[in-house]
Amino acid sequence: MDAPVELIVGLGNPGSNYERTRHNAGADFVLALANSCNVPIKQEGKFFGGTALVQIEGQAVRLLIPSTFMNLSGKSVAAIAHFYKVPTNRILIAHDELDLSPGTARFKKGGGHGGHNGLRDTVQCLGNNKDFARLRIGIGHPGNAKQVADYVLKKAPTKEQDLINNSIDDAMRHLPLAVTGQWERAMTALHSAE
Repeated sequence: MDAPVELIVGLGNPGSNYERTRHNAGADFVLALANSCNVPIKQEGKFFGGTALVQIEGQAVRLLIPSTFMNLSGKSVAAIAHFYKVPTNRILIAHDELDLSPGTARFKKGGGHGGHNGLRDTVQCLGNNKDFARLRIGIGHPGNAKQVADYVLKKAPTKEQDLINNSIDDAMRHLPLAVTGQWERAMTALHSAE
């Protein structure tokens, strides 16, 4: 059995301008998770973000949505991880993924940042440690690298957003396996959910 999860982070940009944009898919996942546990996310200055404590499979798990901009996400992740002494391999980071189509979500253990600024900053702020797990939430790709910045900061059309919401629901259903350290089972279950 692999390491269980003690901290789940949802990446996004702060403020109403960015709510429900593609880039905020990770933050939307953590919000949905907090709602499903009937726990409010409360802003905590020392962690540069909103946090909550939930129980998943009888295990205490902290939730975090950084209130920094995406490319400074690591400041928030490092602050809470250091404060609660959460080892990097017990952190799960939910983020939007250009390389997966809407409706697809994938668990992944470790790896590079793949050009994602939120992940890049997090790796850097965790002392270049890439051992955290990821939940990659597919948002699709605009087809041209020059269009990516605009694309991720826009809201997806309703049909696409419904697919993204479905993949968030699928991920939440299989999250308990990941939280309890049953990563192989979690990956297999989620990856065959479509």
